[in-house]
Amino acid sequence: MIFTSHSLFSVLVWRMSRPLQRGHSSSNSLSKEDVKDKEDEDRTRSPRDHTSLLLRYLTSLFFLDNSNSLKIDNGFGSDTFTMGGSRNRQNIIMVFLRFSLVLIVLVAVFGSLWWAISISTTSRGVIFKGYRRLQEHLVSDLIDIGEISLGPSRLKELEFCSEESENYVPCFNVSENLVSGYSDGGGFGRFCGVQLKQNCLVLPPLNYRIPLRWPTGRDVIWVANVKITAQEVLSSGSLTKRMMMLEEDQISFRSDSLMFDGVEDYSHQIAEMIGLRNESYLIQAGVRTVLDVGCGYGSFGAHLFSKQLLTMCVANYEASGSQVQLTLERGLPAMIGSFSLKQLPYPSLSFDMLHCARCGVDWDEKDGILLVEADRVLRPGGYFVWTSPITSSQGSHHSKDNQRKWTFVRSLAENLCWEMLSQQDETVVWKKTSKRDCYASRKPGSGPSICSKGHDVETPYYLPLQPCIGATLSQRWIPIEMRTTWPSRAKMTSTELDIYGVHSDDFIEDGLNWNSAISNYWSLLSPLIFSDHPKRPGDEDPTPPFNMLRNVLDMNARYGGFNSALLEEGKTVWVMNVVPKTTSNHLPLILDRGFIGVLHDWCEPFPSYPRTYDMVHAEGLLSLHSNHIHRCPMLDLFIEIDRLLRPEGWVLFRDEASLIGTARTLVTSLRWEARVVEIESNSDERLLVCQKPFFKRN
Repeated sequence: MIFTSHSLFSVLVWRMSRPLQRGHSSSNSLSKEDVKDKEDEDRTRSPRDHTSLLLRYLTSLFFLDNSNSLKIDNGFGSDTFTMGGSRNRQNIIMVFLRFSLVLIVLVAVFGSLWWAISISTTSRGVIFKGYRRLQEHLVSDLIDIGEISLGPSRLKELEFCSEESENYVPCFNVSENLVSGYSDGGGFGRFCGVQLKQNCLVLPPLNYRIPLRWPTGRDVIWVANVKITAQEVLSSGSLTKRMMMLEEDQISFRSDSLMFDGVEDYSHQIAEMIGLRNESYLIQAGVRTVLDVGCGYGSFGAHLFSKQLLTMCVANYEASGSQVQLTLERGLPAMIGSFSLKQLPYPSLSFDMLHCARCGVDWDEKDGILLVEADRVLRPGGYFVWTSPITSSQGSHHSKDNQRKWTFVRSLAENLCWEMLSQQDETVVWKKTSKRDCYASRKPGSGPSICSKGHDVETPYYLPLQPCIGATLSQRWIPIEMRTTWPSRAKMTSTELDIYGVHSDDFIEDGLNWNSAISNYWSLLSPLIFSDHPKRPGDEDPTPPFNMLRNVLDMNARYGGFNSALLEEGKTVWVMNVVPKTTSNHLPLILDRGFIGVLHDWCEPFPSYPRTYDMVHAEGLLSLHSNHIHRCPMLDLFIEIDRLLRPEGWVLFRDEASLIGTARTLVTSLRWEARVVEIESNSDERLLVCQKPFFKRN
């Protein structure tokens, strides 16, 4: 029999506390007087004597005397056992087992002691390093838990922000950045360092009005909804900015201006310079997504949208007259981004065309590093379109300085292996090489070098600009003319999915799940939308497909299945597919499917103005958030969603039932209307449906 250390000690004590009765002769027995003397002696024995007896007993278990006998001192006398025959062998086995057991106990005790000492010495630095961070988040989490424990009826509602925050964009506030030392041209860039957190709700401007339905809202917006003055409208300098007319309380974007050639003619000219009949043939040439740098107010992208081309506007932060804000107000894709210091948060080889029409970017500055960044995000065989007075050899803008800039850009483009296709007036079109070996055939020392593996990051997240040519060894180096054209591009084959490390079964299952979910979502939302306000005063009757949504922010896009399902259902919406930094990066797959998206850390503000999305959707984001204990509080996440969401906008969150319950409690502090919907196919998940009310400033 094998005892544990506890049972072994019990047995030892039991055997020492009783006299051994083995049926020995009376010579070994004690008289009553002797027994009484022994009892008196035992009463007066100290604890040390008992300990000594225990140690002597343990010793006697393992050491035999020369007469091959084992003596056991029981406190009353001795009992001797003669070892011989089978009984001797059994005793030897028992002694061996007891010795092994004690040895194991000693090894375990000393091993545990050594392990504890090593942990306290070697890990002390690591524990101390994370202590402050854990302490900070512990305080925040305890506050959240305390608020939740009070219940929805007692959860404190957040206050409204001041009027100065109506168009506030965290991380892009110029005055804060200048105070932080960003005065070398980076003041308009992104800086998400230590800043004051606004735990308040951003209210719309005083005379804010719900945007007009699409497509009317694409061409006409309310002046009060954006921060721009009449003077800024009239003095706009770019081509697309000038296609605006101020009409009382509205801004009208007209492409048939009598003063300037329309954007349709401009797009037609670009197509002809590429060698196409018109812009409708750009799809057949492999063009689907366009990055419009310094987009004006989005008229170029608005026109291309009718040709099934998706244009992403990216422009600097502007305190007023913002290009990004007006473009998003028109219901067109846009986000704040700057070429000044950091790489854009897009993967390499992401866009089929880059367009810059008087965009304000000096491509010759900093040894052309900005043009190198443009090359990084441009796909092989893609087009770079530049409209600028610098390119014109005639007119009032022709000067030695402009000639120097034009010569530099043209030379750098050649060293980047770009082929100039055509030049007309102020517009030049280049085509990026489709052949990798072009870079090796350049003259030694001419142009930027090829990036080393350590500097060639496929999807950088606001990393410093790199002066080298990237993505030349990428598996995604596929010329646009060899890619499947849109809309077939959205359907990936198993061979194509292997490039991204995605199994075809997972991809297909994801698509089927989202097709079913979209149908259920729309069945759920349509009665809510049209029963509450089927027709606003002054609006015309809605036209098919009868939805009031123009854009959706998908906060955890994964493969872009939500976007794909919306298109298959015939919904006239575009989706900003966001891939969180804390999950697997499938953004290259999403962009190569012909969608748009960006990499983002949801513990930081999103690069957009307030009130720019009709719907915010997230599946599994709360689970992802809860799996990282060092991340920001959940309430901060919802405050940011409230900033991005338009009044009367919708929020759809699908996640674990417990997390949905927590979120349902938190949104009461945001004054949202919310309901939790059970999902029949999954008893462990719930759907949280919320609507942001339209609060007006007094």
